[in-house]
Amino acid sequence: MQLKKLAAFLVVLAGLFGGASQAFAADPENTMVITLKDGDVVVALRPDLAPKHVAQIKKLVREGAYDNVAFHRVIDGFMAQTGDVQYGNMKKGFDASLAGTGGSKEPDLPAEFSKEKYARGVVGMARSQDPNSANSQFFIMFAPAPSLNGQYTIVGNVEKGMEFVDKIKKGDGDNGSVSDPDRMVKVRIAADKN
Repeated sequence: MQLKKLAAFLVVLAGLFGGASQAFAADPENTMVITLKDGDVVVALRPDLAPKHVAQIKKLVREGAYDNVAFHRVIDGFMAQTGDVQYGNMKKGFDASLAGTGGSKEPDLPAEFSKEKYARGVVGMARSQDPNSANSQFFIMFAPAPSLNGQYTIVGNVEKGMEFVDKIKKGDGDNGSVSDPDRMVKVRIAADKN
């Protein structure tokens, strides 16, 4: 009898925790779709963790600012960084020597750190040494990185398409700078009709 009660309890827990991550993906207003050369990456944005960062990302997506922006820094086994809308647009004003140093016309944001862990598929905001300097750049984790926990704002999780993230062209050396980089072909919010 005790075993049946325990099994029933575990089923309920699995339903609660299993449904939690799907709740974000089910909300089209907070689902970002990044089209890469190999396919679409679906990101469940997390306004519950970082409302200001998510709002800024959605604004930039809806302006088309992320379309054609390079993955300028990609470190195998660590992460792929993109989102420099100032210098990273491969069709408008791309500058490989400056990609990764720019942001957007929007203001930098105050940190919204959380207790969430940096695991494979987590999307975090890039920043300088100043914790309150995130703007438009973000990165997608290839693997867990506990050293980032509580140090960088988490804005989402990849729900589908990590196999396409894995195919992004990797950079050279320790800093991961990429020559002739891959790009985000198009970025949209799932709730929008475009």
